[in-house]
Amino acid sequence: MESSSLISDPVEFRMGEVKVIGASLSLFCCRIEWALKLKGVEYEYIEENLRNKSPILLQYNPVHKKIPVLVHNGKPVAESLVILEYIDETWQENPLLPKDPLEKSTARFWARFVDEKCILSAWAACRAQEHEKEKAVESAQESLGIIDKLIEGKKFFGGETIGFLDLVVGSLPNWLKFLEELGGIKLVDAEKFPSFHEWSKKFVEIPIIKEKIPMPEDLINYFTTSGLAKTIHGSALANNK
Repeated sequence: MESSSLISDPVEFRMGEVKVIGASLSLFCCRIEWALKLKGVEYEYIEENLRNKSPILLQYNPVHKKIPVLVHNGKPVAESLVILEYIDETWQENPLLPKDPLEKSTARFWARFVDEKCILSAWAACRAQEHEKEKAVESAQESLGIIDKLIEGKKFFGGETIGFLDLVVGSLPNWLKFLEELGGIKLVDAEKFPSFHEWSKKFVEIPIIKEKIPMPEDLINYFTTSGLAKTIHGSALANNK
């Protein structure tokens, strides 16, 4: 059997229907839209209500029932880092990951570090009880210090153009501002993290990034109006309600 019988027209497959199931305030979903825009891929965006999950989300991600989900020609791909790699391999224009195996593995490692360490430690600092806040903030800043060293002296994490790790880290700046206000804490210090601070300022002003990045004030508004702020233990906002 010829390989062409499996996918009769690879070009047609790549250019087929693309949908993104996401939420406009999600720091994970904006990564996917940024990647598709960088690749010049047209897509349909489907806004998901996370408090009342839709049949389409349950159909395409029945296991985790989470966003984002990329649907390409009716086939779903879940989890933002997995989706980013799928996009990069399917549409090869404007590559996000380096070709060198070691460099590619390194980018993947740091992307996991952002999701599993930076984001979670910042969230923990926001939620920490008053007597635990100082230690929790120190832990979060330790992770951010590592990111600061990674971007030191560089335009982007991968070199001269926006790459995989930029899209992953790019959701951090506004998310951290939101957590600072929500939890009454200070995470990002321009003097302590000069390289990350400078990169963040420039990155969020890039037109295709700015167009889709969740804004801190919108995140605050969502958390306060939905009542979720009340679940943040020890936060200034929660205590003032």
